[in-house]
Amino acid sequence: MRTAPTVTAVAHPNIALVKYWGKRDENLVLPMADSLSLTLDIFPTTTSVQLCPDDAQDMVVVDGHPATGEVRRRIASFLDMLRTYAGRRARARVDTRNTVPVGAGLASSAAGFAALALAAASAYEIDLDRTALSRLARRGSGSAARSVFGGFVLWHAGSSDAEDADLASYAEPLDDARLDVAVVAVLLQTGPKAVSSREAMRRTVATSRRFPGWLASSRLDVTAMRAALAEGDLPTVGAIAELNALGMHATMESASPPVTYRTRASHHVLAHVRRMRERGEQTWSTMDAGPNVKVLCPTSDAHRIADELSAVTGCPTIVARSGPGTRVTAGVDT
Repeated sequence: MRTAPTVTAVAHPNIALVKYWGKRDENLVLPMADSLSLTLDIFPTTTSVQLCPDDAQDMVVVDGHPATGEVRRRIASFLDMLRTYAGRRARARVDTRNTVPVGAGLASSAAGFAALALAAASAYEIDLDRTALSRLARRGSGSAARSVFGGFVLWHAGSSDAEDADLASYAEPLDDARLDVAVVAVLLQTGPKAVSSREAMRRTVATSRRFPGWLASSRLDVTAMRAALAEGDLPTVGAIAELNALGMHATMESASPPVTYRTRASHHVLAHVRRMRERGEQTWSTMDAGPNVKVLCPTSDAHRIADELSAVTGCPTIVARSGPGTRVTAGVDT
């Protein structure tokens, strides 16, 4: 029997400037509101998939070790969904290599499931355009819908009244964005989180009195952010991103029991970014579900700002810019 080809795909993480936080449908991974992000050129995930019809079960390897627990369950469930869609029963061998710490709030799942979606769909010979691929990646991890595309990306939540809710929720690139911006990531902590993003999201939606207000303002933020990106207006983009992120963390911290990702070190960086801005620097902070802080700034100032933040915190920093969308690097191209 001819050996099936191994398909390899690469994807990059994205940083949400207007956050996705809260699902209206857990099974289809449908968000409550639109979100807007920037795909980065750092920390790529490379995933290879090979079909193995003679195997009794999927084999999943992550960073050189057999996957276990929730990680394996999510990948196996995703592959089951693909097999149903493709009308095929063949098991798969999956090998994923991350260059970003997993579970530390650095969008490893976004890059991981975007790469898996493309590699697995190609291996199972499912012909998808980029919009359909975005929908597929969403089913693995919501933010993965955005990592399918490069640059600034809008993820449509889709209307709850849509005839087909799955079809209505997808990401698309914002081709009219005119902003050249850098992101300085301050790596305060790279270990796994005590509370997963999924659990934190559920808890926040269910128990935080602040959540409805944050959700309403977030919907307005997307509209304002799109206009600012089209104008190349960094101060407005930065201000919206910072307030949106701080609001998201405030809603989590008011949940019952509270979800607290911000550490003393996080607050120290956030305060220093404000002080830098007060002295005339163009710096605005944002945070995902984790303690690490990302700083938006002009590309021309990024390395100088990164050096200062590293000196202040004693922690490593890395400079990122706009990155590419998901792509096949070996095997059968889509």
